[in-house]
Amino acid sequence: MIRLEGLTKRFGEKLAVDGLSLQIESGEFFCFLGPNGAGKTTTIKMVTGLLQPTSGSANIGGFDIQRDPLNAKLLLGYIPDSPFLYEKLTGREFMRFVAGLYRMDEAYAAKKSEELLELFEVRDVADQLTEDYSHGMRQKLSFASCFLHEPRVVVVDEPWVGLDPKNIRFVRNFLKEKTQEGLTVFMSTHTLAIIEDVADRIGIIHRGKLLHTGSLPEILALASNPGNLEDVFLELTREET
Repeated sequence: MIRLEGLTKRFGEKLAVDGLSLQIESGEFFCFLGPNGAGKTTTIKMVTGLLQPTSGSANIGGFDIQRDPLNAKLLLGYIPDSPFLYEKLTGREFMRFVAGLYRMDEAYAAKKSEELLELFEVRDVADQLTEDYSHGMRQKLSFASCFLHEPRVVVVDEPWVGLDPKNIRFVRNFLKEKTQEGLTVFMSTHTLAIIEDVADRIGIIHRGKLLHTGSLPEILALASNPGNLEDVFLELTREET
């Protein structure tokens, strides 16, 4: 569902992502791990079509995100770490706006919106302007709107900011259950305990290069003294420093 081939991004003299190639299958929960400045968010922005790569390609469900963006984005949902909402819209109006972007049937979209607003516990504030939402409420509305068009691939960039422990657990379990129904999740996070709980496969990026990919046991086995994921991650990235 996601295929990256030689994905590269330069900002002037800085090489932010260096020839990244990766394939992620349908129904896979892939966790992207790396130090600050490693190239995670730059990669995500290229995968979602927000940045044009210097070279290489990103495909979603067989569609090149640069050459065929409409078809690629019909399959795609994206949840950034700081959600962008139109602050003069209410939560319900924002859901209607998103449904319009995907040209969804109005009656079906209205029904689906109410279900998602209830599921993510924002229905009680759905008629308030989003400018009055807390960060956590904005994040939950972002999740609700992401799933409105029933994407087959969801890209998530550090989604836990502003969420309380109850909602972190709910979102984690929701995403994992969705992968069991065939959803592909590409998630970047520094929350290693969650990666240990949900990841089918982990990719470690450092200084723009993809160092390793594998299941949790395979990643743990790479360290000279295998321990938990935090110990192994620190060792693997320290070796490259």
